[in-house]
Amino acid sequence: MLKHKTKNSKLDWNDAQEIKAEIEKLLNILKFEHIDPSRIFCFRTSGSKSRSYARIWSMPKIFQRALKIKPAYVIEVLSKYYDKLDEDSQKKVLIHELLHIPRNFSGALLPHRTRHRHLQSQVNQLFKEYKNKS
Repeated sequence: MLKHKTKNSKLDWNDAQEIKAEIEKLLNILKFEHIDPSRIFCFRTSGSKSRSYARIWSMPKIFQRALKIKPAYVIEVLSKYYDKLDEDSQKKVLIHELLHIPRNFSGALLPHRTRHRHLQSQVNQLFKEYKNKS
């Protein structure tokens, strides 16, 4: 019988009020009026094997109904990579995650690409707008 030795890494989730404050600032300046800031929750994680800077998690409709709660989203920044970014790049990452939220704030997530939409070009455009207004 073969035994696989696995690394016992611990995933730590920490409330990230500073990220929440940045999100609220972006929502105000960029007029993301369809997003309810009270239903956005932010966490900073360490110990993840993911290679992304950040991720957005949704609350699918089935769970909303079962738990009798409103739609909600969690934005997770992965400390290992996100913290090394300069301030402008961090803002772009947060804008990117916000663009995954649909206009109807349903709890669903929008993909990176569709036939009529390319997320990264929208990020660049919105970041330029943010810099001009802030």
